[in-house]
Amino acid sequence: MFPTSGDCRDGASVSAYVSRIVDMIDRSGLPYQLTPMGTIVETGSVKEALAVVEKAYEVLGEDCERVYSALKLDIRKGKAGRLKGKIDSVERELGRDVSH
Repeated sequence: MFPTSGDCRDGASVSAYVSRIVDMIDRSGLPYQLTPMGTIVETGSVKEALAVVEKAYEVLGEDCERVYSALKLDIRKGKAGRLKGKIDSVERELGRDVSH
């Protein structure tokens, strides 16, 4: 999620705006992982995930006229801790130690 309108952009960089969203997610207490091309957030429900998206729009909506977002949802009932678990699963397949 990032602003596309000219008044919110400093050249090609949108990191100041992305950092607002990451700060909001961090303060929410939800598990998340920042990556170079997006942020992964683990929630317990679709409703909770969409609430994070809505709050992110509010954070940027204060001074950004147009905002782009792309969402992917991976829903698996009864599973938590998947941010680390999914990576550990691949690492085990590669024969690597995941006891860290």
